[in-house]
Amino acid sequence: MSITEWVVNNAIKGGTRIICRIDYDELAKIPTQGPLIIVANHINSLDVPLMITHLQPRPITGLAKVETWDNPIHNFLFTMWKAIPIRRGEADMQAFRQAKEALENKQILVIAPEGTRSGSGQLQTGKPGLAMLAGMSKAPILPLAIYGGEKLSENMRRLKRTDFHIRVGDIYQLVENIDIRDKEVRQLITDEVMYIIAELLPEPYRGVYSSPYLTYQYLKKLSPGTE
Repeated sequence: MSITEWVVNNAIKGGTRIICRIDYDELAKIPTQGPLIIVANHINSLDVPLMITHLQPRPITGLAKVETWDNPIHNFLFTMWKAIPIRRGEADMQAFRQAKEALENKQILVIAPEGTRSGSGQLQTGKPGLAMLAGMSKAPILPLAIYGGEKLSENMRRLKRTDFHIRVGDIYQLVENIDIRDKEVRQLITDEVMYIIAELLPEPYRGVYSSPYLTYQYLKKLSPGTE
C-alpha cells in the first residue's frame, strides 16, 4: 500500500468512525482468508468506502457501475481501490473475467445485485449477474445486510452520529448441476440470496423481498471451516 493509499484509507476509516457507530462485532465474522463473494444491499455512497476501509488489510475489490469513474473524486477512490467497472444492462464479460480473476487470487469481491442505491434502504430487485459469477468461480457466497445509513444526511444536519448496522449471514455455495445459462434460473438464484439478505434486515427494509420465500433450492449452507 502506498503512502497516499494509507493516508486516504485511514482518513476515511477514521472519519466514518466519528460520524457513525459501526457494528464491528459483525464485521469480525467475515472470514480472513480465501476467496469470497460478499453480496450486500446498497443504500447510499457511504456503504462502499466504509466497508472497503474497515475490511482492510484483507484484499478486497468490487463491481461498480462504469459511470462511477465520471466523477473525479470517485474516479480517484475507485481506481485506488482497484474496483472493477461494469456496464449495467448487458453481459459485460470483461468485468466478469476480472471479477473471477480477483476470486482466483483469494480476494473478497463485493457485489450489490440491486445495481443502484436504494436511498431509502428498502430492497430492490436483484439482477441475475451474481449467479453467473458464482457459478463460474465456484466461490462461496456471504449475504450481508446493512441499514441505518439512509439517515446519514439527516443526522449530520442534527450533529448526531448515525447507527450503521451490519448483519452478516451464513456462508453458502451453489448446489451442483445448476444450468446457469438459463436466465430464469440465474434470477431465481439471485432472488434466493436477496431473500436471505431480507431475513437479516428489519421488516421495514425488506422492500420487494418482504413476502416469505426461501426454499434453498439453489444454495447450500457451508459448515464452519469449509469456506
